Amino acid sequence: MPDSPSPPADLDLRLVRYFTVVADHLHFGRAAAALHLAQPSLSRQIRRLEQQLGARLLDRTPQGSRLTEAGKVFLPRAEALLRSATQAVASTRAAAEPSRVTIGYTTGLIVTPAVRELRRRHPDADVRTLHLAWNERHAALLDHRVDAAVTRLPFPTDQLHVTVLYDEPRVLVVPLDHRLAGKESVTLDDIADEPLLRVPDPAWNAFWRIDPRPDGSPAPDGPLAEALEDKLELVAAGQAVTISAAPRANSFRPDLTTVPLHGVEPSHVVLATRADDHNRLVTAFRRSAEAHLMRPGPAEPVSAPPPRSEE
Repeated sequence: MPDSPSPPADLDLRLVRYFTVVADHLHFGRAAAALHLAQPSLSRQIRRLEQQLGARLLDRTPQGSRLTEAGKVFLPRAEALLRSATQAVASTRAAAEPSRVTIGYTTGLIVTPAVRELRRRHPDADVRTLHLAWNERHAALLDHRVDAAVTRLPFPTDQLHVTVLYDEPRVLVVPLDHRLAGKESVTLDDIADEPLLRVPDPAWNAFWRIDPRPDGSPAPDGPLAEALEDKLELVAAGQAVTISAAPRANSFRPDLTTVPLHGVEPSHVVLATRADDHNRLVTAFRRSAEAHLMRPGPAEPVSAPPPRSEE
C-alpha cells in the first residue's frame, strides 16, 4: 500500500507575519521594536515557525541576521500567503457587507460629484474615499484597500476592469524664468535637450517622459523623484522640467507655469475596479462616475512673468 501523503503544515499566520518583518529588517531587535514585542519573545515565535516548517529560516550574525537558503525560498511564499489571507478576509467581508465601498483617487483628480451621487442614491451605504499614491493603485485594489480607483494610466491592469472616463491634454511644467515660459505651446522638438524628471517605474517613464521619442532617441535624463512635492521643487530649482496632465487651475506652485505640449497622446483618466468584484455599490459607482466625472473645462492659464525690458 503506498504511503499516504504528509498532512500540510499547520502554519500560524501571525508567526508568518513576524518572519516577514524580521526578513525585512534582518535584525531581531529592530523587528521586535516594529512589532511592539520583546526581542526574546520574537525569537521564540520564529523558532516555533521554524519547528512548524522543519527548516531553519534565519541565521544570526554579529551584524544582525541573514536568511538561510530555506528562508530565501520561504519569504516570497510567506508574503503571497499573507496577501492571499488579506484578500480572502476582504472578499468575505465584502460579500457579507455589501453596503460598504471605498473609492480611491490620485492627485489632481476629483471624485466628489460621483461620490455625492452614490451617497444620494444609497443613503444607507457606507461610502468612503481614500487618496492613493501614484504607485500604489494596483496593489490598493488587489489588497481590497479600495474597491474602485479613479486615476491615470499607465499602471498594471491585470485582474482589473478598466474604463476610460475622459482624456486630458498634457502640458510641460517649467519655472517662471524658463526660456519656454509664456509660449502658446511647445512640441517635442522644443524640449529635445531638456532633462526630464524620472521615477522608478518603467511604464510611467515611457509615457510621461515620452521615452523613447518617436524618432527612437532617448529622452534626456533628469533627477529621480517619487513624491509630487519633490518633483515640483526640482523643477522650480531649474534642475529639470516635467510633463503633467493639464491642471484644472493653477494647482502647482506660484513659481511654476505650464505650457501646452502639442503632438503627443493625451493622458487617460480611468476608473479601475477588480475584475471579479460584483459588489452592487461598485457597479453603482461606475454608472455614477461615467455620468458625473466627465472631462473638466480647459485649464486656467497660469501667467508667466512679463518680458524683461532691454537695458
